Amino acid sequence: MSVRRCPRCGSTFEGDARFCPKDGSPLIEVAGAPAAPAAPAAPAAKTSTRKAVTPKASPALDRAGTLSNQVLDARYQVQRKLGEGGMSYVYEARELSSGESVAIKVLSPKLGADHSSVERLRREAGLAMRLDHPNVCRILRLGETEDGLIYLVMPYLKGELLSDREVRLGPMSPDVAVPLLVQACAGLHHAHQLHIVHRDLKPENIMLVPDPSGDRAVVMDFGLAKENRAGSGLAKLTATGIILGTPEFMSPEQIRGKPLDARSDVYALGIVAFEMFTGKLPFQGRNAQEMMIARLRGQPIPLRQYRPDLPAKLEKVLMQSMESNPDSRYPDARQFGLALLETLDAVRQAALRPILQ
Repeated sequence: MSVRRCPRCGSTFEGDARFCPKDGSPLIEVAGAPAAPAAPAAPAAKTSTRKAVTPKASPALDRAGTLSNQVLDARYQVQRKLGEGGMSYVYEARELSSGESVAIKVLSPKLGADHSSVERLRREAGLAMRLDHPNVCRILRLGETEDGLIYLVMPYLKGELLSDREVRLGPMSPDVAVPLLVQACAGLHHAHQLHIVHRDLKPENIMLVPDPSGDRAVVMDFGLAKENRAGSGLAKLTATGIILGTPEFMSPEQIRGKPLDARSDVYALGIVAFEMFTGKLPFQGRNAQEMMIARLRGQPIPLRQYRPDLPAKLEKVLMQSMESNPDSRYPDARQFGLALLETLDAVRQAALRPILQ
């Protein structure tokens, strides 16, 4: 019997389940995982089609989640935990040699034993180390401790996640949101020119960093990034049809497991933009699966259905970014950014246009 794992909450499931019943995340098949011992026979009416398997705690797992106030790899003084997910823990730390503040992402040991997860993390580091743009978060180093903890070191960005800003202040005006979106387009275009597709763009992956001239949008976490010109080694990572990403923001081609390019990130950023302006998603459903089906079969809700005060030109731009057919979208993030600029007045356009050069 196949065993699949949720990359977000870490639970594993037996049977034919493809999505986590807890949070809707696509499940990852655990290669070569042994089947759980068969349960005693029960009446047919009470037989369960799948059973959650609770991962057992381990010393390594406990260590990865409790690194605060410890020295990691004799190089970093870990100060506090910033967050955690199904695949990693993120800490703020100080590099002992330089005194610089850094953010450290530690791969969960329960996934460290999974060769494909480790290979994907190493790929993240290799790709992100090539990125060098003010609107993209760099990867500084990939390391591994003597006891097997694998981690990534990044600059520590002092700011606020876009998702937190949305919760705190609610829907944004074009004068506030469009400059942030243009900056995100600039960062994505830089990555796309290096043949890197983000694949998991969402408000939680965009940091707003205060600058003298205003907030600077920084695209973070290329953990699901995939080099466009994938070789045989990378192709193996998706050969089983595993879908990686966040369900609410996936493009139709990503849902179908098709090859992705820059236009998939344009689609995801279009959904992010819609949420920035309205506080809602452009596709509705009772759960993540229904919302994915809506993106495959339907059209997004028009922006002005929720915000009639916004200009029709802005609605048209977002609708094109979320076209189901990639050929009907903007061909790249720069063109999406330029279209967004056209919704502003001439003074703001002139001030922001150099960002997209």
